[in-house]
Amino acid sequence: MEKIRATTQGDYVLPRSGEAGYPGAEGRLRRKILLLAVVPLVVACIAIALAIRQQGEALAREEGAAVAPVLNAMKEAELKHYMELARAAIAPIYDSGRNDAAAQQQVKDVLSHLAFGVDGYFFVYDLSGNNLMHPRQPELVGRNLWELRDPNGTPTIQRLLARAKGGGGYEPYLWERPTTHRMEQKLGYVILLERWGWMVGTGIYLDDVDEALQRIHTESARQIETNLQVVAAIAVVAALLVAVAGLALNISEHRLADVKLRALARQVVSSQEEERARLSRELHDGVSQMLVSVKFFVESARGRLAQGPERAGEAVPLLERGIARLNEILGEVRRISHALRPALLDDLGLAAALDHLGRDFADRTGLAVSVSHRGGGGELPEAVATALFRVAQEALSNVERHAGAASVGIETTQDALGLRLTISDDGQGFDVAEVERHPRSGIGLRNMRERLAALRGTLSIESDERGTVVSVFVPADAHPFFG
Repeated sequence: MEKIRATTQGDYVLPRSGEAGYPGAEGRLRRKILLLAVVPLVVACIAIALAIRQQGEALAREEGAAVAPVLNAMKEAELKHYMELARAAIAPIYDSGRNDAAAQQQVKDVLSHLAFGVDGYFFVYDLSGNNLMHPRQPELVGRNLWELRDPNGTPTIQRLLARAKGGGGYEPYLWERPTTHRMEQKLGYVILLERWGWMVGTGIYLDDVDEALQRIHTESARQIETNLQVVAAIAVVAALLVAVAGLALNISEHRLADVKLRALARQVVSSQEEERARLSRELHDGVSQMLVSVKFFVESARGRLAQGPERAGEAVPLLERGIARLNEILGEVRRISHALRPALLDDLGLAAALDHLGRDFADRTGLAVSVSHRGGGGELPEAVATALFRVAQEALSNVERHAGAASVGIETTQDALGLRLTISDDGQGFDVAEVERHPRSGIGLRNMRERLAALRGTLSIESDERGTVVSVFVPADAHPFFG
């Protein structure tokens, strides 16, 4: 509920957004939209983006792990096929049973001319590690490479010879690529020509496998980025829709708030005028007439005194009646003052003020009134105490005017959660929904609800033919939005 600003003339005007102490409706609405819509939307989009990135990277790894064995198997099959072709090419010479140097040289010549691609070739070593033929690196021919090791310290030739002696097969190793002169991963395939004591081998570089895996990774990364851009676009569009909806809601809320504020201002002005009229009637019908009677008694006593000592005794009863009437006037003034705001509420708190209110109500109406307080006892904020006291006043006023009750109960219960005030009676009850719908008869109940709404409190009313129970709850951390 927004604050109503009073002028010095007693009129009420609607507050302007941005005034000191005015919690602008637009600002509150923007915060609500931010907390209830935009922030969850952004968090959800970020979570989706992270999930997409994580799942995409996991999928790329799984694809790479699935494709790599297939590519390696293809390379192995290709390499074995090359070796079978080479073995078939030298078979007529080797299988002839010749062991002379001419036959061996003829085999070297055949193998040196077999090539596949730029870096595909065959090589020959004896079992001591001497290089017998290398068409791409002739500088190695005649050299003993038994102790040759790659950058990782692995003895390359020793491992190839071991594989050949073990029946031949595949052996991965690092070797300098002739065209680039860089050490690269290579898959070799070697066989043993046992009668001659030779190891014949070939190999293929695995860079195309790495390139294929890299292309898979690159494509997956590109797809992930595309998906993230789509999510970002959806998030932007959704945020714009929320902003547009928020703007429309803001305008609608602002208009509704203006209508409510104007209605509230009219109600406050009307309540103010009603209170002024009530006070005027109280003063005119009660205090003013009593003062007139006091004036009459005093003037009568003065007349008696003016007639001489023999009639002075007649003035004493008149003065006593005047004094008694002044005492009545003082009581009436105290009653009116207490109705406006009891001093006990400021001095001793809500409990004492409710006790006094109950006693005064019982004295005035003759109804049986019980007042009880349970728990708590802590000091209440002034706004809370005032609101609860006014609610109790309004409830008792309704009991006096409409309930036809014989007894009334007032009870307060205070604990760590807050304070509950209950006013119950054994009257005839009423239709709560019907009264609240009626524009004239439900003013008192609406006043109660509006007072409590300012403190984030709640009001519940249960009424039937057995009586009425008005229950009010104000949370422990209640603080007024205005006032």
